[in-house]
Formats: sequence, structure tokens, C-alpha cells
Amino acid sequence: MADIRPFRAIRYNTEKVKLADALTQPYDKITPAMQEKYYAASPYNLIPVEKGKSFGSDTPKDNVYTRAAREVEDWLAQKILVQDARPGIYVYTQEFTVPGTQARKVRQGFIAVGRVEDYDAKVVFRHERTLSAPKADRIELLRQTRLQTGQLFLLYEDAAHRLESWITSVTGVPTPLEMTDEYGVAHRLWPVFDAEAIANVRREMADKKLVIADGHHRYETALHLRNEAREKEGQTDLEAASEFAMMTFVNTHSTGLVILPTHRLIQSGTGFELAKFRQQMGAFFDWKSFSFPSDSERATAYASFQEALRAGRSGQRTIGLYSGGGAFHLLALRADASLKTLLPDISEAQRGLDVVLLHRLVLEKGLGITPDAVAAEKGVGYEREMDAAVAAVDKGQAQAAFLINPARIEQVMEIALGGDVLPQKSTDFYPKLMSGIANYRAEGKAEK
Repeated sequence: MADIRPFRAIRYNTEKVKLADALTQPYDKITPAMQEKYYAASPYNLIPVEKGKSFGSDTPKDNVYTRAAREVEDWLAQKILVQDARPGIYVYTQEFTVPGTQARKVRQGFIAVGRVEDYDAKVVFRHERTLSAPKADRIELLRQTRLQTGQLFLLYEDAAHRLESWITSVTGVPTPLEMTDEYGVAHRLWPVFDAEAIANVRREMADKKLVIADGHHRYETALHLRNEAREKEGQTDLEAASEFAMMTFVNTHSTGLVILPTHRLIQSGTGFELAKFRQQMGAFFDWKSFSFPSDSERATAYASFQEALRAGRSGQRTIGLYSGGGAFHLLALRADASLKTLLPDISEAQRGLDVVLLHRLVLEKGLGITPDAVAAEKGVGYEREMDAAVAAVDKGQAQAAFLINPARIEQVMEIALGGDVLPQKSTDFYPKLMSGIANYRAEGKAEK
């Protein structure tokens, strides 16, 4: 069962610093340019803790991790960061425009701490594999700072929207805390300290299975540090705060839950030739082109192409292709193409993913790009925005762009709960959860 607890969050003191000047995107989404911008925003910006700078002069006693720890302690001493006097859970909403559309949505959830479970306990499930380097970095950072700043993004299923109804009632009062990030996303937070409300949330969540939407590295870091604490103490204390990690919980049935696709760029050196590729794919896909003989006709062709690609979500499976040459192309899976025969080594649920069609049929069979090459990101790049992927081809930065529809949340849950994982970069849950909006220090005993 899922064990959800309130906690005494450590939060920025908005009387001394604006949230918009202090919070950052998650560490793995921070570019060098964003890092510089955050450093310039405020001396109290989270950046030296979330993703600080390393220097050639660093030593074991003075490095990115020890400097982060000093910042945390200084900010606590100056009351830039303050800890709530009472344990609570924190309703967290994000209002945003879906990229590439005019659609405005609100994603609702709540922040609490959840028990860190081994995967074989079948309470928490992952949907992707992790790399060792990011985990090692996060482990050392948490050893030094003893402060969880980044959110684990957990999904739960609640078709009746019981908790969301409660969340809506909480958000009916003026927002205590609010900021807008660099992507125009409005982040709002309502602390809830009422013991009865907290007990109800714990009861509602008790029978839920949880799937990690985002933050796999952070979750496995929490597992590692939990085990480290057990070994240090020589026993397992299930009420120790180190047995828990800070999490944001979102209902899979929320109308504000958005998954974006990640498009693939074919880089130079792969030998991509459109005519040859089209011939090789003839056994698997029907082909339709949206030509634009002139620049004035390009916008119309692009819009028609996008509409046809989106239609593949509910009908014939489709993958888009752009390699210049005055046309967008649509590859539609042929009715006589048996995926069970073509891809016998993967599950039926995996075969239902467009990204699997792209990697196993298009990249592997059509271009000879092996799974090992994809894992090493050799010959393949990634781009979330379709316009940016197309522009990369026009600028000569890529030979071709393969454009796909996003995975559906039902597919993510089916595969994860079945004990399987999705291919690399299959999901992009948008928007990201802001780091620093609430922070957790896993010391002493967990709250009840």
C-alpha cells in the first residue's frame, strides 16, 4: 500500500525573496544559459544547490557539493529558507499553454512525502531505466546538503476524481504562493495543515499503485540513501524520515495531464537517402507526401501534414518525416504489416507505441541504427518542438526529422504496471515541476 505522510516543508521566505527570482527548473532541464540566468537572478536563487558550477580549482573540501551545503545552511541561518511549524501537505497547481497549441490547461496535484519502496514491492513502478552518472551526482549532493529540492512526479489512478474534488475546494481561496516561470507556466501552492484533511488524503491514497512519471534518477537516489541510512544505523526503522522522499502526486485522469512527444533527428553520417529509404520502408508503410512547390504554399502543406499525423492517434498508425526537398511525408503502417511477426521479441503493449515503430522498424530496419547506437545517442538527436525539429533540417543541423505522436497515459500505465519500461525518451510530461517550491530534509522521524 502507498504510505503518504505530511511533512514540515522548508520553503522560501517570500518576505525576503520573490519566488520568481528563487526557483529553478529541475537540474536535468537546466542549460548552461539557464544556469547563468539563474545565478544572475538573485543571490538566493536555488541554482548553486540544484545545479551549481564546478571549477578547475575544486578540492575535496571545496566543490560544487560542499558549496551547495554551505548555501543551504547560510540561507536557513538568514531565514531566507524557513521551515513550517506544522506538518502539512501542499496543493500544487500549474496553469499552462500546451506547446504548439492555444489550449490552456491546469494540472492539479499535491506535494507530500511518500514511503520509498523497492520496485519488487509493487507499490512504486518505473516506466524508464536510469543512467548511473546522474544518480551518482544526486547522491553526493544529497549527502552534503541533506535537502531534497526536486520533486518526484508520481501518478495514481482515481477515475472518480475523489482527491481532485478536494483539491478544487482548496484552490477556491486566494493563492498564498504564486510565480510564473520562463515558459509562462503559473505555479501556485496552497499549504494544508488541517489534520482531518491530511488523514483523508492518506486514506484515499492507501490502496493506490504509483507510477513514476518524472524523476526516476531522484527516486533511485532516494532508494540508495535509504539503504545507506539503514546500513549506518545497523537496523531498519520504518518510521525514519530517510524512509521517505518528497513527491508530487497527480491523477492519471486529470484533464491537465499532458504528455508531449519527443521527435528524433537523424544526424549527419548516417547515410540517409530519401529515395532509398522510401523503397526500404515500402513493405511496412504506405506513403503520402504533402508537397509545397513554393514557400507561399509551405504553411498550408505543413498544417495538412500535422492534421494527418494527429489522425494517427485514433486510426492508422502514422509517423512523420521531413528531410527538406519541398515536402512533408507521412508513413502510415500498412494493414497487412503484422507487428507480432515483425517484432516478436517485445510485448503487445510495447508494440502499441509509435516510438517503438520508429525505433524498431524505421531506424533499425530502414537506417541500420541499432538500439546500442540509440542508447549512446549516436546518429540520433532529440527535439520536443516539432517546429524546432523541422528547422534543424532546414538549417542543415540534421539530415531528417522523424515526427511522432505522444504516448497515451493509458499506455504508460499499462506498460509500467506490467513491470516493463518504455524506450528511451518516450514521454515528456509537461510542464516540469519547479525545484525549490517545497523542500524536504529527511532527518529524525517521519510525521504521521
